[in-house]
Amino acid sequence: MTRRTRRSRTVTLAATAVVIALGATACGGSSSDSGSGTPGKGGTLTVLNKADFDHLDPQRVYTTEGQSMDQEILRTLTGWDESGSKPKLVGDLATDTGTPSKGATVWTFHLRHGVKYQDGTEVTAQDVKYGVERGFSSDINGGPPYAAQWLVGGSDYKGPYQGKQLDSIQTPDEYTVVFHLKQPVADFNETTTMTGWSAVPKAHDTGSTYDTKVWSDGPYMIKSYTKNKELVLTRNKHWSQATDPIRQQNVDGIDVRFGQDESAIDQQIKADAGTAQTSIQQWPIAGSDLAQLASDPSLKSRYYKIPAPGINYLAINTTRVKDIHVRQAIEYALDKTTVRGAFGGSAYGDYATTMLSPGIGGYQKFNLYSANPAGNVAKAKELMKQAGNPKPTMSIAVENTPTEEHFADAVKTSLEHIGIHVNISPIDASNYFSTINNTKNQYDLTWGDWIADWPNASTVLPTLFDGRLIKKNPQSNQDLSYLNDPKVNALIDKAATMTDVARRNATYGQMDEQILKDAAVVPLMYMNFSDMSGSKVGGVISDTILAEPSLVHVYIKH
Repeated sequence: MTRRTRRSRTVTLAATAVVIALGATACGGSSSDSGSGTPGKGGTLTVLNKADFDHLDPQRVYTTEGQSMDQEILRTLTGWDESGSKPKLVGDLATDTGTPSKGATVWTFHLRHGVKYQDGTEVTAQDVKYGVERGFSSDINGGPPYAAQWLVGGSDYKGPYQGKQLDSIQTPDEYTVVFHLKQPVADFNETTTMTGWSAVPKAHDTGSTYDTKVWSDGPYMIKSYTKNKELVLTRNKHWSQATDPIRQQNVDGIDVRFGQDESAIDQQIKADAGTAQTSIQQWPIAGSDLAQLASDPSLKSRYYKIPAPGINYLAINTTRVKDIHVRQAIEYALDKTTVRGAFGGSAYGDYATTMLSPGIGGYQKFNLYSANPAGNVAKAKELMKQAGNPKPTMSIAVENTPTEEHFADAVKTSLEHIGIHVNISPIDASNYFSTINNTKNQYDLTWGDWIADWPNASTVLPTLFDGRLIKKNPQSNQDLSYLNDPKVNALIDKAATMTDVARRNATYGQMDEQILKDAAVVPLMYMNFSDMSGSKVGGVISDTILAEPSLVHVYIKH
């Protein structure tokens, strides 16, 4: 999944071990608020974000900030209860976590009775079917690829707007939805925690403009939404706590304000005056502020350090930077100490040498390049010599934020040592992923980060490196390195059919190593995300699935 300076995820593993591993380190800062005392009712939570969401449309959202905000507006078939010591999979719209049959190629979900939209009408199985189907339309692009990959007939289906339905989603009655998959998917009920599997009532679907008009079946509904300026949520009076095992409705409203500089948000929340006392941030603390704020004892009770099941990386476009010696030279030349400094130093995360992060099934520890995180310029120069000593000029895409621009400067400085000139292309942060994921916009080097969609390698490597998906998803391509290696593709297919977890994990480890042999990406850091809230914000849970401060139990202290 994407971003937070984070991204999306795409891997398929043995979730349980991962969830336990994540749960053990889940909470930082003041998560104690979530379990102690009685939540106050009323008041408005202010959310301060540097940029608008790419999307809130449930079938298009694929950033962690957007998904986290959608949890306030939308219900999904299943969800994660994170109020305990580790995330627990539960039924959300569904009464339970679903029933697999026919070797996990058929999954059946029964909906709760009495879940209501903002107009008081009841959510039906037909609404879930329609919601999933609309994600196949070319107008509704950008979301996760799983429905198209797994549902029978999904590869040819073009969505419901021409009046066609997808027969592999069946609704025998108003409260039952059945999915027919073309392959066994043992963790399909973890996929259905994502918003793409939520209900959309056909009568209220506004197509590509649904982002600002999302019809709520969660505790809060959209009151007003001015893109790039402000989103105001108010209570959905038809939401009932009795039908919702995950969320609460403690505050009267949520006011999301966009467009302040990252550092200005940090300083405002740190100062804790006026509305800052009832504010929280969704994007991480700016790299320039992180080291200082992370070690400030006075902020401890409202500082959240959330380990992300993910990776911060630099993608090298293998179709533009064709010589593997040049790509390997970039691997050796990059000084990760200055790169990490741009994101805030050691508080941001450990240096990475693999694309799978520790704690994700399939992770294997290896390092094919420099043993020193500061790089090995001599080795890089030797590789450039083998490539014929070219002096290329390369473009690098980054978000237009101070943190990212400092990162780009660090990359530029590193690569100049080996004769590569770098031109920096800053892209508006609110459109960053939709820009770089469109295959019309190709850069030589692209900053990315990725968080597993659920704690499984299956939601990382296949999404980021299956070259066959590039043509399939020209407007939502996640393969930023444009790698299309038959060896990697064969391992993806092999892992997809494996039911033995240990063997499947070994295959993912092999896949990770092959991707690094191709020098398609430079893994930078295994990420932590750090955020703050004001002193009057209570009930914040560390969401270790999205690596966001979860707002599902949030309240204002009076």
